[in-house]
Amino acid sequence: MNPGGNAPSTSGSAPEDTPAVLLVGGRGTRLQPVVSSIPKPLARVGNLPFLQLLILQLRSQGIRRLVMCTGHLADQIEEEFGDGRKWRVAIEYSKESGPLGTAGAVKFAERFLSKSSEFLVLNGDSFLELDLNQFIHFHRNSKGLASVAVRSVPNSARFGTVQTGAFHRVVGFLEKTGAEVPGIINGGVYVFDRAVLEHIPDQPSSLEKDVFPRLLDYGVFALETHGIFIDIGTPDDYAHAQELAESLYLAAQCDSQFDSPNGVSC
Repeated sequence: MNPGGNAPSTSGSAPEDTPAVLLVGGRGTRLQPVVSSIPKPLARVGNLPFLQLLILQLRSQGIRRLVMCTGHLADQIEEEFGDGRKWRVAIEYSKESGPLGTAGAVKFAERFLSKSSEFLVLNGDSFLELDLNQFIHFHRNSKGLASVAVRSVPNSARFGTVQTGAFHRVVGFLEKTGAEVPGIINGGVYVFDRAVLEHIPDQPSSLEKDVFPRLLDYGVFALETHGIFIDIGTPDDYAHAQELAESLYLAAQCDSQFDSPNGVSC
């Protein structure tokens, strides 16, 4: 194993043939008091659905092939984004008939990944500002099965934390404790080698609880980022996302055909 440390920033965009799997099938029960009639990824931040920010972020960095793992109110997401041509990307849908969890959803999407040696995975209810090209190169240099983008936060009470050792190798994942202390958290963006799919059971399962602990012996590495991070999973965090709307638009690098929340093109 030669992890090579943190990869330097690289110029250019991420390879266009690298697909991105977006996990957008959850029920979002904690957010339902605020957003009840639409799937959580369609909750609007400023003038845009939250999921559109992720699409813009991926497209602006050269990722053109997207697989959306849908479930709860899946038809609304497909109606909103269609085949993706409006955003100059290609979108396919892996529609679950029942809840599969984050890992089960990735496994169920395997048929869309048959020609991919590696792929991105993004949670559909969080946004992390990062250089995807750098992240992919970091993963390749690390030579592990999976890489996790992580973020230092002043209060990790609502999140599980990531423990790392030498060469950015992940040595453990701690479940959320509720303690209001600083920590390094999972930012919800991953690069997986295709071999990860062999470690996911054909049943509902969680990446965080069931799969990542199994992968530690095969090499899981963490790239720490310092950009904007927001998770819209609770009403308070969703309200905070509205406050950050302009910054999120800029972080997603949206262009002049999309108006910003204050009517200013970005």
